[in-house]
This record gives sequence, C-alpha cells and structure tokens, in this order.
Amino acid sequence: MTDVLPDAATAGLTGAAKSTARAWIEANMPRLSEWHRHIWELAEPAWREYQSAAWYVAKLREEGFEVEAGSGGMPTAFSASWSNGDGGPVLLTYAEYDAVPGNCQAAGHQEEPRQGLSEFAPGHTDPHSALGMSTLAGLLATKHAMEVHGIAGTLKYTGEPAEKVQGSKVVHGLCGYYDDVDAIVSFHPFYMLPLCNTARWDTQCGSYYSKVYTFVCDQPETWQLSANPNSPIPASHSAARAPGANVALMSMYSSSRIMQDAMLPSFGGWSLSDAIFTHGQATADNLPARIAQIQYSWRCPTIEMAEHVLAVLDRNAEHAAAMAHCRLETTWVARNRPGRTNHVLAQKLYDNLADVGAPVYGPEAIAAARNIQRNLGLEPMDKPFLDECQQLITPQDAEAALREHMAPWQKNWTSDDYVEMTHYAPTVRFYVSRPALKPAPGNGAYPGWVMNALGGIPATIDPTIETAGKTIAGTFVDLLTQPDVLAEARTEYDRRVSEDPMPPLLDPDFMPPTELAWPDYATDQTGSRTWHPKSI
Repeated sequence: MTDVLPDAATAGLTGAAKSTARAWIEANMPRLSEWHRHIWELAEPAWREYQSAAWYVAKLREEGFEVEAGSGGMPTAFSASWSNGDGGPVLLTYAEYDAVPGNCQAAGHQEEPRQGLSEFAPGHTDPHSALGMSTLAGLLATKHAMEVHGIAGTLKYTGEPAEKVQGSKVVHGLCGYYDDVDAIVSFHPFYMLPLCNTARWDTQCGSYYSKVYTFVCDQPETWQLSANPNSPIPASHSAARAPGANVALMSMYSSSRIMQDAMLPSFGGWSLSDAIFTHGQATADNLPARIAQIQYSWRCPTIEMAEHVLAVLDRNAEHAAAMAHCRLETTWVARNRPGRTNHVLAQKLYDNLADVGAPVYGPEAIAAARNIQRNLGLEPMDKPFLDECQQLITPQDAEAALREHMAPWQKNWTSDDYVEMTHYAPTVRFYVSRPALKPAPGNGAYPGWVMNALGGIPATIDPTIETAGKTIAGTFVDLLTQPDVLAEARTEYDRRVSEDPMPPLLDPDFMPPTELAWPDYATDQTGSRTWHPKSI
C-alpha cells in the first residue's frame, strides 16, 4: 500500500470541509443527544422496530433524502439517498436500531427497568441506538459540508433491522442495494478489547448462520388407530396421544446440547446459541402440541465449520420430528460469509479518528459512573472508566493484540453481519469506545445492567456519538475529495476478491422470515406498550 498525498488545493478543500462537518456536529449535539434518547427509549426488538424505522425515514426525508421505506421486502428497513450535483463517489453508511429482549434498563444509576415496563422487556445493549445516531451524525455533517463547499457525490444510508439475528444486510446485498457503492463505512460502539477506538485490520468477523426449525404435528389422529375402541375420538384423558411438537422440540434441544462438544473442536472461537419461540401450545390442554419452533444461531471462523454444525443440527431435527410424529420445516434467518478487509480504508479512517481523538468523559459522566459504583457497594473511583475508553490504539497494534489469543490458522473471529457488505464494496469496520467502568480489584465483572444504563445516560454516551460522527464525516470528506484513495481501495478490493472468491450463501430470491413470531411488545387496555411476562 502506498500513501496517497493530495495536492495543495485538494488539501485545502478537504481540511475546510472537515472543519465544517465537525462544527455542524458540535452545534447539533443537543439535537443528536435528544434523538438518541428517543431511539434508546423505544427499544424495539429484531424485525419489530416499527417506530424506530419510521422515525429514521421521517427524519431523513426532512433532511432532503429520497427514502424507500420497507426496502428489500423488510417492513422495518429503509434505503435513503442524497446527491449533490452530478458525478462524484457513492458512499454508504447505515443505522441499526434493534434492542434485545430481557435487558430493559432505565438510564439511571441503579438496576431498574424503564418506567412502566417489565425487566424482561427489550433494551439497547451494544447500544444500537448510539450506532445509528453516530452514523446519522456523520452522514448529515457530510451532507452539510458538501453543500457549503460544493463537493459532488452521493450519500447512501440504509436502515438495517434485526442485526441481533444478522437478518437484513444479507437481504439488502442480494437485492442490489450495495451494488453501485464505491465505499462503505461500518461502525460499532466498542464491545470487546482490544477493539476500542480503532479500525479492524486483517482479522474480520467470521461466518454466522441462523436457522429456525419448526415441528408441526398436524396429523395426531394417525398416531394410534385404536387408542380408544369405545369412541371415534381419543376422548379419555388417559388415552395415548401423539407426542406432539413440544416433544420434538425438546428432543432437538436435548440432543443438540448433548452433542455440542462433538460438533467441532473446542478451539477457533466458535459458539452455538438457541432461542425457543413462545407461541403454539400456550395452554396445557390435553392435546398434542401442534407447533413448536426453535432457532439456532452459530458463529464460526470458517464456512466449512459452519456447514458441519448445520449438518448435525439438520440431522438432529429430522430424527426429533420422526420420533414425535411431526413433520419438519426449516427457515433460514441468516447465512453470512466471513468479512474482507481493506487496508486502504482502514488506515484512512483511523487517521481521521486520530485527528478527532478518543472520547473524553466530563464531570457529569464521571459523577454518574461513581454513583453506579457506590450503589453497587464499591468504593467510587477517581477515574471510573476503563483506561482504554479514552485511548486510541492503531489498527496494527489492535491486530497484534487480537492475534495473541488466536490460533495461527484462524483468519476470522466472532461475528457481525457487516461482513456481507464487504463482499459488495470496499469496506472499513471501526470502533469508538462506549462507556465501560474499570473493574474493582477482586470484584470481577460488573452486572450487565451497568453498561446498558451507561448507554442511555447522555453524559456518558454522547462522547461516543460525537467522536464516531466526526470520524465518519472526516473519512467521507477524504473519499469525496481524493479520488486516488478510492481507486486504491477498489484495486485492493478487486485483488482480494480474485484471490478468494466467495459467492453468496443464500438464493438470490431469499426473503427474510419477518412473519415468524419474533418477540414484540403487546398493548394493554389503555393502549400503552407492555411486555409479557411482567415482573416476576
């Protein structure tokens, strides 16, 4: 890779545009903070982010973007575009806004759910609310700078629902929404060291597969032909009945748990998760359960490993269905390829992050952190935040630290669905610290609610939004004004594709399973949102 140095005129335009973009973010931080808190409080779960998506669509239209709501056949997705003049690069970033059931936490200093809701309702954990607001800040600041300085180009912004099941980006990719894009910037608030205030270098995220297995007992009468000779129907409560869908699900669950150690070797950082859909046989009537569904999601460094887990799960499901007198249906949720790196974009973005600097937590943020520590029975610290939250680490140093914990053969680690974007255009993935507290000696990790709460307190989360927004805007300005950088990024992208081609893993006409019974809020008799079960 060679350094691309702009001429004096270009450098002057670039620097002035960056200053304009940064000034826009600083001036609009009160608005951005308010917008963030709105999305944070909505906290809608995967595939059910109706109000969150509608807010983004309305806001982008107010800002002059052309917006397609429901893009890719996904009701809570969108695709927005804005152009300044003719020509110029096409740059893309995106919002996420899904929350996680079971993580309802108020933006306060102690463990408690948001007002009027069960602790089992959804809450923003990563938080995706800040992810979306950071990229929106960078997008709108870039648009403002393009207008002020007459910079040509097109900005694209997609709404990506259901990231927690990695559901939308594979669909947007298959439907062509990334096809004409010259570069993509992917952001996520920091969530694991050493990836804090840096960009990914070589080790991108790996494969993620997610599949729903549905057991349907739709012919229970054929289980025994003479279960009750005195009645044409099995009327007795002691009559033998078909095992039913619940039995099939439990057989699948138990066998897969028992066999998990035999699926793959215990290295490579792979994992398997499951979730049971809570519908179907909801009352304990004396009938076979008609339908039961379980979702499996697994993260693997390689496609070969992911395919082996798939073969085991498919086999377990077939036998479980047969034993319980059910038929089996399967539904793909996601099937993602490992990510491709791009050193040109990674270095360019990190240079902008270094210019902006790491987040700084002011007195109000420190006071909130100290109150949380005090409420947990800990001695409040003078510097309560992780040191890494306010420090930069170069992509190369982060890569070296990451590789210390990985096998030499392993090219990918953990998972996130931005990886699908890397197969359509040069892409950079970067992180800015979310607020995280420094562990007290001898006390281990903080409860999960602590990070969730810090993600909703303006004083602690706003520095993430400001830093990430300025970094995205600066990177976009560089790419808009320095065509040689984009050309070099494209050359690297083309080379990597030719060296390791990876076709999509799902059919071109794949449709997301938004019709499944994904967890969602209910409405009570007053019309207010509620969540079942309520507090126990």
